[in-house]
Amino acid sequence: MPEYEFVCDKCGKGFTLAMSISEYEKNNFKCPACKSPKVTRQISIFQTKTSRKS
Repeated sequence: MPEYEFVCDKCGKGFTLAMSISEYEKNNFKCPACKSPKVTRQISIFQTKTSRKS
């Protein structure tokens, strides 16, 4: 499941949410600290996990 990084526009706190792509497309996320829906998504690194050893 992808993880998305955000920063709250109201209180300035950063947070990460793990959600499916369909959940992300609904735009129903809020800051866990102040519950404000005004958040900005941050650019983050992409990481994958595989079951094989390299």
